Amino acid sequence: MLTVRFERLPIRPGQRVLDLGCGGGRHAFEGWRRGATVVALDAAAPELVEVGRVVTAMVDAGELATPPTGGLVRGDALGLPFPDDSFDCIIAAEVLEHLWRDTVAITELVRVLKPGGRLAVTVPARWPERVCWALDSDYHDQPGGHVRIYRRAELEDKLRRAGCHLEGTHHAHALHAPYWWLRCATGVTQAESRFLVRRYHALLTWQIIARPRWLDRVEQLLNPVLGKSLVVYATKPPPLMPRP
Repeated sequence: MLTVRFERLPIRPGQRVLDLGCGGGRHAFEGWRRGATVVALDAAAPELVEVGRVVTAMVDAGELATPPTGGLVRGDALGLPFPDDSFDCIIAAEVLEHLWRDTVAITELVRVLKPGGRLAVTVPARWPERVCWALDSDYHDQPGGHVRIYRRAELEDKLRRAGCHLEGTHHAHALHAPYWWLRCATGVTQAESRFLVRRYHALLTWQIIARPRWLDRVEQLLNPVLGKSLVVYATKPPPLMPRP
């Protein structure tokens, strides 16, 4: 299930795309489906191994016509291993809330984005995230856990200060917020053993696989007030031309 709306980027065949903190690779897969050259970067080697397995399965199943271009890179968001102006589009989904030095990561994103390129950044939305923090400290007090709760204005200001031109926002995954509240209320580290958590997870899995229109419509209506993720879109302006 995608958090970023690809029609707002948009991504065209042959463009170079960076999926920063790719995790399971959901946004990278969509970029490859659209014919882009995608670099999926993550700090965790096991995540990259799993992405590679899924890509192989997609090629074997005919979901991708040819082996995708780009590659898998293990790297650090605070020091991206790419030259300046390397990518036409960058997606950083649910990454910045894990980083103490988030402004350094944002600076790196803007550095490797081409002038005129598009950037999509997603973080947990403020008030659903505050409920999770209040219900169970283990939700955030874990190695690699969340270190801050963003206000929209704060994230937008950090992107603006890094040189971005803001292009709009929206919220996503409203049905995921109650799931995480339920997990936190029952103890996030042992939630998988709880019957209600398992049943709710089964509902979300069914939504992803079956894509019932009525449930997608319900989520769309709830997203503005209940969305678990905040998505901010921005561009890197081209350099100012010197006056004649």
